[in-house]
Amino acid sequence: MEKVNIIIPIYNSEEYLFKCLDSIKNQTLEGIKAILVNDGSTDSSEKIIDEYVNTYPNIFEKINKENGGQATARNLGLEKATRRIC
Repeated sequence: MEKVNIIIPIYNSEEYLFKCLDSIKNQTLEGIKAILVNDGSTDSSEKIIDEYVNTYPNIFEKINKENGGQATARNLGLEKATRRIC
């Protein structure tokens, strides 16, 4: 069971995404789950997300959605994390 859920809304963030996801991957706390919410990115963010989800499925989980803004992406990730806890 996860101890910590990290919700990351992503929209055209390819320039910073590797650094962000590597930081999460390298944490020493066990039970971290990162929910990556792709908010309709048009750059290579989705490809980067897929790479991490496929390589580290125990840490990263992906949700795709149409672009709706940071708040809707966060709320979708929160809904997913909450369903897992209940």
